[in-house]
Amino acid sequence: MFSLQKMLGKDDKFFELLHASAEEGLHSVQALKHILTNPSMTPTLDDFIASRRKDKAITNEISELLVKTFVTSLEREDIEALSNALYKVPKTIEKFAERYILCAHCLRDVKFNTQMDMLEDAINTVVSMLAELKKNNLNGISQQNAKLQRIEGDADKIMLEELRELYSGKHEPLAAMALKDLYELLEKVFDRCRDAGNVISHVVLKHS
Repeated sequence: MFSLQKMLGKDDKFFELLHASAEEGLHSVQALKHILTNPSMTPTLDDFIASRRKDKAITNEISELLVKTFVTSLEREDIEALSNALYKVPKTIEKFAERYILCAHCLRDVKFNTQMDMLEDAINTVVSMLAELKKNNLNGISQQNAKLQRIEGDADKIMLEELRELYSGKHEPLAAMALKDLYELLEKVFDRCRDAGNVISHVVLKHS
């Protein structure tokens, strides 16, 4: 049986870069959670831009390394797919932060606490799945991916409830329009985490 664990040694540069990319996604989620749970503060995009730029540099480094490396521990298309999926997390979070900052003045009473806790749980699960990938732990990854799918499904249910309330006429038209946009972007972030988890599951299944 092919051993992915044997190929993924502790000096594997690709694995280090993929893990670093996932960590930038986590940093972005934590930065977003900070501004959404502290509505009295004046939010800025600095942290989001920094994480996205770092992740872009990591993604570029992975692409350059793929060109220079003849033998890779993971298949090239899997490395590219996982790299792209991970990069989309901080990129989408930055888009959410941009929109939120534009309309924060009319959303002071809106709470995103539940969604933020779930999103932090989702990206932490992706980070954990990368650790399990290094060990070629199919069972561990399957369990973590099932958890990730549950989080994404629960997030969808919450968004539907939020949209139901939105359409009830409770909010002013401007706030309602802004919230609809934010809810849809937030759903995309959960989808990005799910996509990354699916790629990791696909990779380990191929090598088990």
